[in-house]
Amino acid sequence: MPSNFVWYELMTTDLDAAESFYKTVVGWNSEAWDSPEMRYVIVKAGDTAVGGLMTIPEQAAAMGARPAWTGYIETGDVDAGTESVRQAGGTVHRQPADIPEVGRFSVVADPQGAMFVLFKPQGEGQPPAPPMTPGHVGWHELYAAEWKSAFDFYAGQFGWTKTDAMDMGEMGTYQMFSVGGEAIGGMFNKPADVPAPYWLFYFNVGDIDAATQRVTGNGGKVLMGPMEVPGGGWIIQASDPQGAMFALVGRKG
Repeated sequence: MPSNFVWYELMTTDLDAAESFYKTVVGWNSEAWDSPEMRYVIVKAGDTAVGGLMTIPEQAAAMGARPAWTGYIETGDVDAGTESVRQAGGTVHRQPADIPEVGRFSVVADPQGAMFVLFKPQGEGQPPAPPMTPGHVGWHELYAAEWKSAFDFYAGQFGWTKTDAMDMGEMGTYQMFSVGGEAIGGMFNKPADVPAPYWLFYFNVGDIDAATQRVTGNGGKVLMGPMEVPGGGWIIQASDPQGAMFALVGRKG
């Protein structure tokens, strides 16, 4: 079976501020999931958990980690998947480990350096939400160093397939991809001023103009948009007050 994104995690420098910002901007609920080792905040769309927020660990901060969102991709075998990523030219940043009562994970990067997490949940995972469900992730976008080889990597690891491609002129081709027949994202060659490949996640909101005002009114920065995209949606790309990149997708009016 093709593998999909199942969780989204923000590592930040100010957990309280980030929790308040995203609850206001995206409309999430939140609850604490604290352990003796760390403080963790789960964010929910209604009653459905969609992601987590945590402070950047000291060791990662010492190595230069910056606030950022990371996606978890489900796999049937984290250990085998981690070795497969390594053999395909990717990097293993954290070896497989267990999260008690949650699942098993590893932190890896594709051959071009874009990071993600391999994850096998304990027990049954929740089914994907219908498209454009508020508070869920509506699109996954890879800023690749070279999208063709990046796609080959993800297709080989996770069974993703190509769908439509758009000619963006000087920006090149935007290649969309699907998981199990449903289009969930796209990838393209990153602009020269983007320092390194990374994944950008689009959170579903209602009215894009109101959401844009919530971003700027709560200390975030809008970097692009609102811009209309195929299908009648509108997007913005933004950074939160701590500097983590994110995007929103919604409608006009």
